[in-house]
Amino acid sequence: MNATRTGLLTGLVLGLALAFGGFGAFLAVLVLGAIGFLAGRHLDGAIDLGRLLGRDRG
Repeated sequence: MNATRTGLLTGLVLGLALAFGGFGAFLAVLVLGAIGFLAGRHLDGAIDLGRLLGRDRG
């Protein structure tokens, strides 16, 4: 799945959360989506979360 499709899917999910769950649900989906995005990028090896969090391995 390329970045355009991923962005579109994310926008649709956030829009549905806002429409049906209100602003609180929108924020929850947004935060959890960002955490999932960072975890996925870490598992792909694209980013080093240890470095971002100040826990460099040496």
